[in-house]
Amino acid sequence: MAKVALELPSPPKSQFTVLEGNGKVSLIDTNGHSKRELPNVTYSLVHTTPGRLRFRVPRLRCDADYAKRLEVLLSADALVKNVRVKPAAMSVAVTYKSDKVSDAKMRSHLHDLIQAASEVVVLKNTSLSETEKEPSWPGLQLSAVATTLAVLGGPLGLPIPPLIVVLPIAIATLPVIQRAWEGISVDRKLNIDFLDLMAIAITTFQGQFLTPSLMLSLIEVGENIRDRTARSSAQQTLDLLSSLGQFVWVERNGDKQQIPIQDVQRGDTVIVYPGEQVPVDGSILRGKALLDEQKLTGESMPVLKKKGQPVFASTLVREGRIYIVAEWIGNDTRAGQSIKLMQEAPVHDTRMENYATKFAQKAVVPTLLLGGAVFAATRNPSRAASVLTLDFATGIRVSVPTTVLAALTYAARRGILIRSGRALEQLAEVDTIVFDKTGTLTKGEVDVVSVESLNPATSRLRVLELAAAAEQRLTHPVAEAIIRYAQAEQVEILPRSKWDYQLGLGVQAQIDGETVYVGSDRFLRTSGVDMEALNGHQKSPNSAIYVASNGQLQGIIKYSDLLRPESREVITALSTVEGVEIHMLTGDNKRTATAVAAELGILPTHTHAEAFPEQKATVVRQLHEQGKTVAFVGDGINDSPALAYADVSVSFANGSEIARETADLVLMQNDLHGLLEAIAIARQAKQLIRQNTALVAFPNLAAMAIAVFFGLNPLAATVVNNGSTVVAGVNGLRPILKNRQHKALPSAR
Repeated sequence: MAKVALELPSPPKSQFTVLEGNGKVSLIDTNGHSKRELPNVTYSLVHTTPGRLRFRVPRLRCDADYAKRLEVLLSADALVKNVRVKPAAMSVAVTYKSDKVSDAKMRSHLHDLIQAASEVVVLKNTSLSETEKEPSWPGLQLSAVATTLAVLGGPLGLPIPPLIVVLPIAIATLPVIQRAWEGISVDRKLNIDFLDLMAIAITTFQGQFLTPSLMLSLIEVGENIRDRTARSSAQQTLDLLSSLGQFVWVERNGDKQQIPIQDVQRGDTVIVYPGEQVPVDGSILRGKALLDEQKLTGESMPVLKKKGQPVFASTLVREGRIYIVAEWIGNDTRAGQSIKLMQEAPVHDTRMENYATKFAQKAVVPTLLLGGAVFAATRNPSRAASVLTLDFATGIRVSVPTTVLAALTYAARRGILIRSGRALEQLAEVDTIVFDKTGTLTKGEVDVVSVESLNPATSRLRVLELAAAAEQRLTHPVAEAIIRYAQAEQVEILPRSKWDYQLGLGVQAQIDGETVYVGSDRFLRTSGVDMEALNGHQKSPNSAIYVASNGQLQGIIKYSDLLRPESREVITALSTVEGVEIHMLTGDNKRTATAVAAELGILPTHTHAEAFPEQKATVVRQLHEQGKTVAFVGDGINDSPALAYADVSVSFANGSEIARETADLVLMQNDLHGLLEAIAIARQAKQLIRQNTALVAFPNLAAMAIAVFFGLNPLAATVVNNGSTVVAGVNGLRPILKNRQHKALPSAR
């Protein structure tokens, strides 16, 4: 269930929470402490009957965003049965469940919603967005009707009046007329729609109805396919509070109380318990805790924080309890600023721009001039119409989006979600890929690397046995890793009697009559353990904990955030086969980052350590400013700004919600091999677009030469034009027509 905070105007000062789930929304008065007053939305009640209210809201006419927010809120409300919002008329009509709420209370409730929509942050709601689309123009159906009538009245010779055929042609041509007029009035140029319009008009006036009908059908097919590949340019607003818990414990006037998260004020004392996310940025007043900061900083290991140290929203308390003074709340926190950076990233054009369409646009005026010259020389409108029909535009406008759609469909079948044609195009051009380390190149969780005995009398398995027994049922990630490793090694987990766990240091336990210590070097030394056996032991970049019993050091267990099994192979393939420049960003310290980079073969100059979200976005921007086409691969909240600024952003299906929403490409199988395959699919699509351009251009050029010098029937010209379009369209469908393969497509450069 998602949660959205609303601050409503005063008086009275009140704050509401919208709980969104199962498509319904309800408002709960929390008697909170609104920090600011919002502008009042003026409205009037126009008409009322039992179960139905109609309001006039002037803001609807001038604020489309407000109108949409209000419609979403009203439609999702549990008490509302039906909503009709008409911005042009400034009207809102609401039918509600009169058996569940009185008229007076419903009016008050709707007042709150009308005011709330001025500032509410509405999370993406698929069910609403899918069902509330405006009805589409029936151009394809109209052109199909016109084609059928033209065939019946032409080749089949049925007595169909010309007016009946002309009428659907004229109506179906309206979008073409509109686009042609926009090209002239707005762009100040003649576009391919103007060329189409001229050919349709000439052939229609000559009574050759089959030619314009077929042209309109193919134009509509191309437009429909192209619209399906378009990506919405409006980014969904993401509210940080929705990723945190719904309620927060605070200490006010010496009393502990649980309040909604949006009621937390700066200066409040916030209490965070084990397993909870920190809801604010602030400093620890008292207590200590082991904090998992991976979502925010990318640091794979939990950090021990004590009194006076800073803590940040969205980090997780693994162990301990802390009292925090709230210094920054909501979107003012570091995590909130990460989302703000993402929202401020430039929004790219959503329709795939390609050299083929630009070429078709440039050919418009020469084609018009050539058609005019043919008519001037021959006084034959049919020959001029033939030249205009052979315009390259129809074939290119159909084949390009068909190829893109086929590539996106094939990628989806392979577990790769590519959100738009633009992303596909950019992916084919990528020459630099920036990887986040934690959770992307690595597994994102601690694993035991090795277990070594430092005492000749103690076996390696005995060291593991003692450690697992001492660490059992602890929630620390290293303890969990040791238990997993012991289970994989089929080591028996011995019973643990008396035990004492010290946060951030280690655990002491009685096992098999022995006093066992498992923890840091410092913990064992302060416990009186002889650490002489450690002298001369080779240090490793991996972290380690030590195991001792009865005052003697027994062994060492090394652990690390291990690389994904495919990381080396994928990095090597990208850098050597695909020729891509590889960079790595991480919130880890420089020593750890350098060790991982060396293991993967990434250059030290391309390794960026201790990188917070702002720095990650900066690195991506700098690479982009150098003229590189940059892809960024990441999966956490801290990666969202870099994802937004990259030319192509890549995330995993199991990544954070913000990363998934921001990414242009989502690897649904959570495997980096999908990135290699996606690049191959994109490059093959680019190659197919070039092939299709040639398939369209050469037949049309040949037919145009015949039309100019010898004459060509407009219907024959349409057959050549449409035939090349069909061939190019089928060629563009190759990715989904080919047999399903279990290996990546060959790279196409």
